[in-house]
Amino acid sequence: MQQTVSAAPGPRRAWPWVIVPALAILTMAVLAIMPEIDVRLPGEAAAASGNLPHLVIIAAAGALAMAVGLLMGEAGRRRADARVLLLALGVLNAATALLLHALATPNILAAGPGIGFVIATPVGLVIAAIFVAASALDLSPAQARLVVAWQELLRSGTLAFWAALGLLALLRLPPFAGATDPEALELPLFACLLGRVVDPAIQWSATVAMLASAGLYAYAATRYLGRFRRRPTVVLAALLGGCALLAVTTLNVGLGDTWHLSWWQWHLLLLIAFGMIAFSVLRQYRSEGSARPIFDSLYMEETVQRIRQEYSGALESLVGRIQRRAEGGDLADDAPLGGEVARQFGLSEGQGAVLERAAEALAHEREQIERLGALVAIGQESSVIQEELRLLQQALGLASAAFRDAQFQIGLLQGGRLSFAAGLRSGVSLPDPDAAQRADLHGQAMREGRPAEAGGLLALPLTVKGAPAGLLEVRRAAGPFAERDRWLLRTLAGQLSVSLENTRLYQQIDLLFRQYMPASVATALIADPSQAALGGAVREISVLFGDLRGFTTLSERLSPPELVALLNRYYGAAAQAVLAEGGTIDKFMGDAMMALFNAPANQADHALRACRAALAMQRAIAPIAAEAGDMPRFGIGVNSGEALVGNIGSEAIRNFTAIGDTVNLSSRLQSRAEGGQVLINASTYALVREHVDVQPLGEIQVKGKAAPVEVFLLLSVRP
Repeated sequence: MQQTVSAAPGPRRAWPWVIVPALAILTMAVLAIMPEIDVRLPGEAAAASGNLPHLVIIAAAGALAMAVGLLMGEAGRRRADARVLLLALGVLNAATALLLHALATPNILAAGPGIGFVIATPVGLVIAAIFVAASALDLSPAQARLVVAWQELLRSGTLAFWAALGLLALLRLPPFAGATDPEALELPLFACLLGRVVDPAIQWSATVAMLASAGLYAYAATRYLGRFRRRPTVVLAALLGGCALLAVTTLNVGLGDTWHLSWWQWHLLLLIAFGMIAFSVLRQYRSEGSARPIFDSLYMEETVQRIRQEYSGALESLVGRIQRRAEGGDLADDAPLGGEVARQFGLSEGQGAVLERAAEALAHEREQIERLGALVAIGQESSVIQEELRLLQQALGLASAAFRDAQFQIGLLQGGRLSFAAGLRSGVSLPDPDAAQRADLHGQAMREGRPAEAGGLLALPLTVKGAPAGLLEVRRAAGPFAERDRWLLRTLAGQLSVSLENTRLYQQIDLLFRQYMPASVATALIADPSQAALGGAVREISVLFGDLRGFTTLSERLSPPELVALLNRYYGAAAQAVLAEGGTIDKFMGDAMMALFNAPANQADHALRACRAALAMQRAIAPIAAEAGDMPRFGIGVNSGEALVGNIGSEAIRNFTAIGDTVNLSSRLQSRAEGGQVLINASTYALVREHVDVQPLGEIQVKGKAAPVEVFLLLSVRP
């Protein structure tokens, strides 16, 4: 909705529009209280020149009302707004009545008074009051649609009514047959209150109609005053002032004596009322520069929402066309893109130009938001540990979606040479540039460590730890880059450099950590380095100890390199079995190993996992042991219980491990197991008894325990 500050007076500036109705009421009250000053002025019995002021005043008021009514009607039809349509019908009825009253002025167009001269104005004011009051109602959407649907019927009906009334009055046909005594025309319409009537029934009906009409105008003025407080505009201020004046005028028409001061007053009031409204329309037009938005402040809320949607849709369409033109679409002509919208909404040439500039600014703003969003998204991708190629491909996809008119390509340094992989290209398809110029530009960017540009080709270096790592190449067919785009692309290259450096660093740390500690511990430390602090917590775990039986004897026969190679084969198979069950390998101790379950990751079935891992270890090394005949086999012990789990050591060096009696007992069980056996104690068996087959071995005495320990030989784990 178009509004201008100059056309929207505040509540304090509304007093000029209501002071005239107040003065009119005061004048009418004085004339009623002091009838001796309500003197008779030259009237119908005077010369024709004496009635010329009457003709001019009423004709001017009628012409102004007709002009405003036609403008309102056009606005109401165009916007399908019930309120403005009803207002237009009210104003047009009043305008028709005034023009008929002017044409019937005695001794101007015809000799003597006509009946139309007497009844035209009061009848017009009554009909207009009905439409004006209806426009002030809060119509439901269904009622509003009904008014819009019946607008032609209402307009045609009122036109036919006035045509018939004028014809009957002019020809003095029934019910207007017979001459009227000129002196009777001087009686006020409310004279029945004083008993001065020839036909009391007719006079009483006229009185009731005029009083009711005055009330309807007052009601409309009150309603429009409330609307003005919510949205102060010059048209609303004039409308509420006009309704107040019409309320006073309607009473004045009934009380004023013909050709007296009180009679002339309502003529002036009508001219002032419609003059105010016409002036507000003219002022709004000059402020807006167009007739279309003059009555925007009068529209119903449903119409306002519809107009806003139309404006939004038109602006979105204009923005889209500007974006397509910027991308080299099918809108290559130089015609103003805002012209169509200006014609659609009745904008002036200057307003259309302003709208187009605003749409261009909005299009550029959206582009910038998209491009900034791409930078944020690339930054988020770099926070995830992922393969370098995948990261760069995702970054290129995000960048090409933000810069839709550009082609992106990334080259990486490999063996001191810049290599452009086919998978690192994205965006629009453009012909290859001059190879020599491109190579020179790449060399300049890499040597100087800053962007190099030639026409629509921009080369931006990528760095890792301050050293050249690659190049981001951006090309566009539309020529050199705008300054704002150039800075965004430099930021993009910087973000890519950070992402590339982070990815390579993550990969190095991840590889390094996972070679020296459990994968779960490495992942936890990378995500939260504070977990490397000394200390721990007591939790229930299952501990697996495995030791190669006969390894000491074997070491006497093998050379150190052969021994290490054999151990690596054993531990490779054993470690895989533990990791497959989610276990954490705590440490390798010569020919022994220790693994934890339910630490650091939570595992409700940790005892069962430890049992499956122990049997899997025995199966995994069986082929290795069988290759050379009598080779070592693991003796394994598994125990479940509480232990202190955490980082143990010093500030200089530490180890993630578990300590406590549960760990010690697992080691003692392992020492009693023969090669190929897996021993578990009663605490572990209690957790897995529904899932395993065992052979009870009774109670045995182990080192460090005063009481004997119940032990079971683990045979199998049921599927």
